Amino acid sequence: MFLAHRKRALATAVAAASAVVGGLLSAPVAGATAAGPAAAPARTPMSPFSSAQWASGTGNTLADVAATIGSNRAAAAGLTGKGVGIALIDTGVVPVPGLPAEQVVNGPDLSIDSQADSQRYLDAYGHGTHLAGIVAGLAPGAKLTSIKVGTANGAADVSQVIAALDWLAQHRNDDPANPIRIVCLAYGTDANASWADDPLFLAVENATKAGMLVMVAGGNNGAAAGRLNSPSLNYSVVTVGSAATHGTVTQADDTLSTFTSVDPLAPLDVVAPGESIVSLRNPGSYVDTTNPSARVGETHFRGSGSSQATAVVAAGAALLLQKAPATTPRSLKIWLQNSSTRMRGDAAKYTGGELNIATALTLSVPRATAVKQASTGLGSLQAARGSIQVLDDTTPLTGERTVYGAHDARGWAAASKAATAWKGGLWMGHRVAGDGWTGTSWASRTWAGATWPGTNWSNRTWGDGAWSGRAWSGRAWSSTTWSSRYWSSSTWKDNGWSTSAWR
Repeated sequence: MFLAHRKRALATAVAAASAVVGGLLSAPVAGATAAGPAAAPARTPMSPFSSAQWASGTGNTLADVAATIGSNRAAAAGLTGKGVGIALIDTGVVPVPGLPAEQVVNGPDLSIDSQADSQRYLDAYGHGTHLAGIVAGLAPGAKLTSIKVGTANGAADVSQVIAALDWLAQHRNDDPANPIRIVCLAYGTDANASWADDPLFLAVENATKAGMLVMVAGGNNGAAAGRLNSPSLNYSVVTVGSAATHGTVTQADDTLSTFTSVDPLAPLDVVAPGESIVSLRNPGSYVDTTNPSARVGETHFRGSGSSQATAVVAAGAALLLQKAPATTPRSLKIWLQNSSTRMRGDAAKYTGGELNIATALTLSVPRATAVKQASTGLGSLQAARGSIQVLDDTTPLTGERTVYGAHDARGWAAASKAATAWKGGLWMGHRVAGDGWTGTSWASRTWAGATWPGTNWSNRTWGDGAWSGRAWSGRAWSSTTWSSRYWSSSTWKDNGWSTSAWR
């Protein structure tokens, strides 16, 4: 039984009741005819984050987005996401205007960048800061926990995402006033994941069991791939796609973005505005220096993709949880689906509808029972990567090995299910971070860092020489040239992190 069939059956049942994947690829502007992606030049970073474009365009402000999803209506008055924690598994964040330190927490930095003191916790790529700005703009009262897994050029391995989800399952209640209830994961691979044993599937299922709803970007492959990214096909997550608003704030004329991935067997759970979203600029970051036309003044930046849409849905969900804090992850997912605005034409075949917070607030919270876990987690880590591989120069990380060392599938699966995979700063016995909230950074609270012992998968020592001289100056990155010995490579036409374009 293929998981696509499994999710399609679940989506059909819900409908009967009521209702990082691109990288820096070229994608059509709103209303334009879809075109094939431009060929990536040599050494262009292939990142698993789902933003598709960073380029020119008029832009949709967060006020426009709020009007479109109805979070500015009278029913939502006073809702800011206060008391709700949102985890952002991404490329980190930087202290730019619009991200108040008191609302940001730095969890453990699990990225390779963590081995450079000048890079730890900070977003040198630009993707994470853009999504954080969307969340902070639409749900300013929510507490954002950043868990950095991607490097300055977006390189990230599936094992780092799994480690991040395991950490959240054990530490979501570390701040009792702002327990983490939502995970924003704009990440995906082209793996043909098995619902029965995929390790990334088990990790998102464990996060759900721990009390968090994981919002996952469906990807930016349009109809070409014929399926969604992994882990967005897992039944426990909310699979998000991008909607084109066509310059209006009414949902009546909205359509699916031409770049958003669709699967005829597994409809997207919900879509949200995801084209030319104006959010926070990360001055001097990789996407900022390579896409100057996406800048909006000195402090803002435009981006398009299922990444941006996923951040919108995460923020909207925080508003609903503030209104009804006892809502379970399963009930919250159905609430989002039941209240979404049905789309017209062919789009209705590919999604349950568009996020509508105003309608959600008029409905009672649905009752739902938890769905039993399906994945054993004993499947191949290499299979979970699909074609997304992290390279040290030309040596890829492959096989049954994590970024941090050997992978014991049976031992990990048991520990992950029991929420014991982390012991202090050790994940499955590998020293990955410090042992607690004793680190220092610009954020209100910081999990300590650590030096990784030994050598990496290519038998080279971990080091920060590739980033020499590059540092955050307090308001911008000090270098306009980014290079590293670590890259993400993919034979897949799109590359993982789900921003389709910077435009």
